[in-house]
Amino acid sequence: MTGLTALTTAPERAVLAAEDLSMFGTDPWWLVLVKAVFCFAFLMLIVLFSIVWERKVVAWMQLRVGPNRHGPWGLLQSLADGVKLMLKEDVIVKRADKAVYVLAPILAAIPAFMAVAVIPFGPAGNEVSIFGQRTTMQLTDLPIAALYILAVGAVGVYGFVLGGWSSGSTYPLLGGIRSCAQMISYEIAMGAAFASVFLYSGTMSTSAIVEAQADRWYVILLPLSFIIYMVTMVGEASRAPFDMPESEGDLVGGFNTEYSSIKFAMFMLAEYIHMVTVSMIAVTMFLGGWRAPYPVSAFWEGANHGWWPMLWFFLKLQVLIFFFIWLRGTLPRVRYDQLMKLGWKVLIPVSVVWLMLVATVRALRNEGYDFSRIVLYVGAAVIAVLLVSFLVDMFRDRRSRAETEAAGPEPAFDPMAGGFPVPPLPGQTLPPVPRRSPRRERELVVSGGPDTQSDGNASDGKEAGGV
Repeated sequence: MTGLTALTTAPERAVLAAEDLSMFGTDPWWLVLVKAVFCFAFLMLIVLFSIVWERKVVAWMQLRVGPNRHGPWGLLQSLADGVKLMLKEDVIVKRADKAVYVLAPILAAIPAFMAVAVIPFGPAGNEVSIFGQRTTMQLTDLPIAALYILAVGAVGVYGFVLGGWSSGSTYPLLGGIRSCAQMISYEIAMGAAFASVFLYSGTMSTSAIVEAQADRWYVILLPLSFIIYMVTMVGEASRAPFDMPESEGDLVGGFNTEYSSIKFAMFMLAEYIHMVTVSMIAVTMFLGGWRAPYPVSAFWEGANHGWWPMLWFFLKLQVLIFFFIWLRGTLPRVRYDQLMKLGWKVLIPVSVVWLMLVATVRALRNEGYDFSRIVLYVGAAVIAVLLVSFLVDMFRDRRSRAETEAAGPEPAFDPMAGGFPVPPLPGQTLPPVPRRSPRRERELVVSGGPDTQSDGNASDGKEAGGV
């Protein structure tokens, strides 16, 4: 925390010094139990609603009806699906490692629930009363709550990896390996996006981060960090278009191919809870958390007090969940090499450079430099980097062009060279497909009156060959 304190301005040092987490951990045991049950029930209800909403929205985008049988407007469809899965036969394949095979769905679902423990639904003060007991609208908070979120999210991937490995089948194993590689590739960029928030807020406590956004949300101050996190959270949740671990086009069903009944349902529950959890983190880190949006907070002082903050948090959460659904109904699934290229060659370098830029700006502000001079220095550095990059690319293109000319023309791509057809790699093109010319030129058929020349019988006025 010493390094973070050094990068904060004077007002932010005051906020950091005033950070007090003493109100957490003082609730009686029954109130802690009530809060824990509320967090569990909130996640379960959000998941049931999100499944129905996803089906309805995608059906609307594809001009279909969607669920409309179970309950009013099909709202109980998710509950009916859960009951159906529980009543299905629970099969354990012969080649599976039974202990790990049974434990994997549980290991995937439990960490997804744990992250919500440090998400603030309201102010840190004791503003609400539950059964006569004043308390905060948060289960608990930690000085390193953001690191706790990252750790819990990293542990959750073990369930998918072990589920694919323990199934004793090829496709689930590939799905588990993909899930592990995807988590590693996108967790680094996500951590760098969080680090920018830590530099501005001077803390890793979730409640303090929301308090630091009282004047301006971090989506405005750190727009690139928000964009990077939005991309990485889709990859972390393994949602379309980054749903490679369960790609049915090439892996049948991915890590959960050999699962059925309640264990399959727990994998699906973990996926949707993870989607809700990363959306909650985005609301907390970048969208002001439980704070009311600007038009409301400017004209209504009580919008950020009492039970109202939970409403604003819920509305922001639904906007991000709709973003997930919109992506699934709009974008096709990317190739695996494109997924890895985006993570390692784009997101990680951009997030690291952006983090260095944010740290530089904070350091210059702490030294008392004027904001216009900071913009001048940073702009000059960015232009210099872009110029060097342009020169390097220009000389690299000239060298590659000279090498290509010296090597001569490349042999044409033969998709049948290995004995079976293979698709072309990037940069390769398929040879033109030969077309057989028609045996004779077709005669233009004209419909009309008795003067039609193309009709053998000019008296009926029908098309040639007509009946």
